[in-house]
Amino acid sequence: MNELAQLTAVCRGLGAQPEQADAMARQLLKRADQLVVARGQTRAEVMAYLLRLVVQGRSGEVPPEFQAPAPGRENQNRPDNSAK
Repeated sequence: MNELAQLTAVCRGLGAQPEQADAMARQLLKRADQLVVARGQTRAEVMAYLLRLVVQGRSGEVPPEFQAPAPGRENQNRPDNSAK
């Protein structure tokens, strides 16, 4: 079984319809290729990360890297204009 077929089966197991599962699997493969280049990580590391995101999303969990900033920290990355 090739990688596309394996990922399609995983997506089906998570409840996606056949066409949706195929599209999701193709997107995962494409994003994995992008992240391997961008981050310099191995394909296995990137795929594990992406699959973790898929499973967490399916469970309704928001991964820490996608959570909103804590109250009072919304402006932490904005330039300080107080000296103007």
